[in-house]
Amino acid sequence: MEIHENYSLKGLNTFGIDVKARRVVCLEGSTKEDPLRFRHDVDALLKGEYLKLSYLVIGEGSNIVFTKDYEGTIVKVGERGVRGDDDGRYSYLTVGARMLTDEVVRISVENRYYGMENLSAIPGEIGAAVVQNVGAYGVELKDLVETVEAVDLQSGRWCTLKAGDCAFGYRMSLFKQQAGRWLIWQVKLRFNKTYAPIVTYKALADELQRRGIGSASQQQVRDVITELRWSKLPRPEEHGSAGSFFKNPVVEEAVAQRLKEAYPDMPLYPGNKLSAGWLIDRAGWKGRTLGAAGVWPKQALVLYNTGSCTGAEVVALARAIQQDVEQKFGVRLEPEAIIV
Repeated sequence: MEIHENYSLKGLNTFGIDVKARRVVCLEGSTKEDPLRFRHDVDALLKGEYLKLSYLVIGEGSNIVFTKDYEGTIVKVGERGVRGDDDGRYSYLTVGARMLTDEVVRISVENRYYGMENLSAIPGEIGAAVVQNVGAYGVELKDLVETVEAVDLQSGRWCTLKAGDCAFGYRMSLFKQQAGRWLIWQVKLRFNKTYAPIVTYKALADELQRRGIGSASQQQVRDVITELRWSKLPRPEEHGSAGSFFKNPVVEEAVAQRLKEAYPDMPLYPGNKLSAGWLIDRAGWKGRTLGAAGVWPKQALVLYNTGSCTGAEVVALARAIQQDVEQKFGVRLEPEAIIV
C-alpha cells in the first residue's frame, strides 16, 4: 500500500483540474499475483485512520469534477489481472477493477468473446464503468456483468454480488446509490458464443451503410465505433474532459410529443428518451465557453477544459446550460459526471 500526503490530483482526473487531496492511498497488491498482500492492504485500509474522515474511491477519474481541494482520503485499487473461462454456454472474463474498459473490449474482440464491442473507446477503468453502468451504441455494461467482487467498507465484508443485486439502471447502480460504501476490486463479465451484432443505433448504422458494410464483423464494429467516437470527442492528451457530461433525459410521453411536434428534427429514442446533446446544441451552447470551461464544438454533450479551468468554472458552465435548456424546452438536464 502506497500513501501520499497533500497529493496533487491533476493527473488523477481526466478533466485535468489542479486540486490536491489530503491523502491518496493506492492499494497496489494484486489478487492474482499476491493475494495475501492485497487482502493485507485492504485490512490495513479498514483498520487505519484513512477512512475516518471523508473518503472517495476512484479509478481513472474519468467521470469526476473536483471543485476544490479534497480534505479526505482518495483510494485507488491496484488490481489489473484478467483471466478467461468457459462453461460451455458462455465465455467469461474476470478482470481487475483497474483494467481500462477499452483494453477489456480489445481482449474480448481478439478472443472472439461477443457482446462488448459497442463499448469501444470509452475512457476509464472497468470498476468505475460498473459504478456508472456505462453504455454506448445500444449496449450497457449491465448486459455483460455476471458478478462483481467488492469490499463493503462499512462492515469489512468481502462480497460477491450477482448482476441482479447491483440495482443497475440508466447510468446508475447500487455502487453509485451507496457511494463510498463499496470498493470494487474485480468484475466477471459474460459473453455470448454466437455473434449477434447490435448495429441498430442510427449513427452506427448510417456509418456502416456509408462504408458499404452490409454484415459487419466484430472487429469492424469496434473499428467504426472507435473512429466515430474520436471524430467527435476531444482527445484526452489534448483537452481534458469527463466525456458525456449530462444524461439523456427521459420525459413523460406528453412532453416528448409536445417537443416532437415543435421540433420535428429532434431525436426521440424508445422510452421517451431525448438527446441531451441536441437540446444543448439547440439552446445555443455548442462551441461556447464560460471562463476556461467550454462546450466541445463537435459534440455538445461534452464539456471540456480549454487549458486551465477550475472545477467551479465547469459547474458554472453546467448550470448555465441547465438553465437555458430548461427555459427553452421545459426539460431539466441531470449531470452524468460526479461533482465533488
